[in-house]
Amino acid sequence: MNDAIRFLIGLGILITSFPAVTYSAPMTGRDVMQKVINRDNGDHKTADMEMVLIDKNGSQRIRKIRGYSREFEEGRYSILFFLEPADVKNTGFLTYDYKESKKDDDQWLYLPALRKTKRIAGSDQSGSFMGSDFNYSDMTEVDIDEFDYRIMKEPDVDGVKTWQIEAVPKNEDVAADTGYAKSVLFVRQDNFVPVRSVLWVHKSKRRKFMEVHKLEQIEGIWVALESQMTTKEGSAVVHSTYLRNSNILFNQKLGNEVFPVRQLEKGLSDL
Repeated sequence: MNDAIRFLIGLGILITSFPAVTYSAPMTGRDVMQKVINRDNGDHKTADMEMVLIDKNGSQRIRKIRGYSREFEEGRYSILFFLEPADVKNTGFLTYDYKESKKDDDQWLYLPALRKTKRIAGSDQSGSFMGSDFNYSDMTEVDIDEFDYRIMKEPDVDGVKTWQIEAVPKNEDVAADTGYAKSVLFVRQDNFVPVRSVLWVHKSKRRKFMEVHKLEQIEGIWVALESQMTTKEGSAVVHSTYLRNSNILFNQKLGNEVFPVRQLEKGLSDL
């Protein structure tokens, strides 16, 4: 996730938390974001997702996806397979989200029509993921050292107190790679869940607005079951992506064989 979210990974868009904690010293923006990053995402996870693409006229395209993710020593690996409709069926997406700071994450996209796996270069990660309002950069954890953070204020969101945090890239390269000039996040103070964000698209008049509509705990882990990313230019809606997650299971004992690059071409039926 870029620092707005990481709302996709697994595409299960898992948002997790720790119990509420009382702190003796005031939290800084960086402190809050470190807690967001350090949340337990659960492990050996499987999930189904429905991705609804909505154009400016309200027309919808619905995509069904199956996702798997697992923690390894070096980081979190996630693989997604599109199930339907026919024009995207068997498309696969694999992400290696490394823990090591400054190490570039790896991403690959398998396009069945071409029977070819394409590596997503860092310079391409600001692009749209499969026509959605999410960037490829939204699929991986932010490197906290590449941004400056500050707490702007502490508003309520849906009756829950949050930290409103501004995140600004430290240099032009980071902005170009993520696709965002800055972002503002609303992080719940009771569980470190980002439930709303505004993202300024790099070198564009457009902004993106993320909202979590339904948040529940599954096996003790907070999960965003429904969320939405909307792209606007001024007050006009350009496009929107609605995500619904279901059949989320943890501790499924996923083997190493689920996550190599070659699995993209083998597809879901081989798992």
